[in-house]
Amino acid sequence: MTARRILVVDDDLQILRALRINLTAHGYHVIVAPDGRSALRAAADAHPDVVVLDLGLPDMDGTEVIEGLRGWTRMPIIVLTARHASAAMVKALDAGADDYVTKPFGMAELLARLRAAVRRSAVWSADSGAASEPVVETAAFTVDLAAKKVIRADGANVRLTPTEWGILELLVRHRGKLVGQRELLRTVWGPSHSTETNYLRVYMAQLRRKLEPDSAHPRYLITEAGMGYRFEPER
Repeated sequence: MTARRILVVDDDLQILRALRINLTAHGYHVIVAPDGRSALRAAADAHPDVVVLDLGLPDMDGTEVIEGLRGWTRMPIIVLTARHASAAMVKALDAGADDYVTKPFGMAELLARLRAAVRRSAVWSADSGAASEPVVETAAFTVDLAAKKVIRADGANVRLTPTEWGILELLVRHRGKLVGQRELLRTVWGPSHSTETNYLRVYMAQLRRKLEPDSAHPRYLITEAGMGYRFEPER
């Protein structure tokens, strides 16, 4: 059986070393990262089964790492947080973390939470309903779900509003599949706006002006009349 891959993110090198030794001894394949940017790169390259993430990183807030991961993957994330930092823990859970362990922690507790996370990982890995690659390319532009940015073929960054990004992210994660109007509205605007289809028409027109070579004849952001929208990277 292939060893489960665990990405451990912490700027404390002693903790990284201790966790790598202990988790390796329990049969895990351990990848380590000392900061947020290297963690996002390692996650994109190695596709770990679980991420163990310290929230206090030197280059970015731990919740930014969670948000970057949640842009393209549902892999379980366990956060490490100081016992007194309850507000940071709540913020991390709201950003998409699955579980938490307070410092100082015992290995028995962390291992138990890892076993539960690995079981969840097996479930989402088997689900092919959403895109699993963080970078999606078209002939006209590239969408980097982890970095939350879009780059045109000429290398220029495309400036998107948070709402535009929310729509594009959902469509790209489900590329090639119809995403219903109600699902888009609930996800991007919230349950109280599930019938406001005029919002979608306005923002889809804006996205097409920014991304499509010919916004009047879209190649990538396709309307399914009366039902929803679909992202097609190649047509």
